[in-house]
Amino acid sequence: MTLEQRVTALVEEKIADRPDLFLVEVKMHSNGKLIILMDGDQGLSIKDCAAISRHVGFHLEEENLISQAYNLEVSSPGVDTPLRLLRQYIKNTGRAISLKLKDGNKTEGKLLKAEAESITLLETKKEKGKKAQQIERIIAFEEIMESKVLISFK
Repeated sequence: MTLEQRVTALVEEKIADRPDLFLVEVKMHSNGKLIILMDGDQGLSIKDCAAISRHVGFHLEEENLISQAYNLEVSSPGVDTPLRLLRQYIKNTGRAISLKLKDGNKTEGKLLKAEAESITLLETKKEKGKKAQQIERIIAFEEIMESKVLISFK
């Protein structure tokens, strides 16, 4: 079992009674930083991060899984972190997102729906001399290279 797999198991164990929380990613960096990205359907509190950190840290020490000095960081993905899981898309339904597609194109729009295989995006198309049109577009996850939530300061 790799370190990432063991940490994943420890996190899943800690949040077993919290169906609103979910693990996004576990990554051990070569500089000794162990990062656990968590999220929640209604957000993630600092208290939740601290509880997960204590649980994982205690077991890592007890099992002596990391021989060198390390930093354990538990947080939610930042606004610049790409969406990775269907559950993150569902959580961000109604928000504006930008997509980089595997064919090299980029698009953005309002995320209307997220399903197992695809998302539905409301794009605004503007042609010269014509009124802007709102078009619903279904995009398969396999076509998406990267997607990020757009932050509006309006």
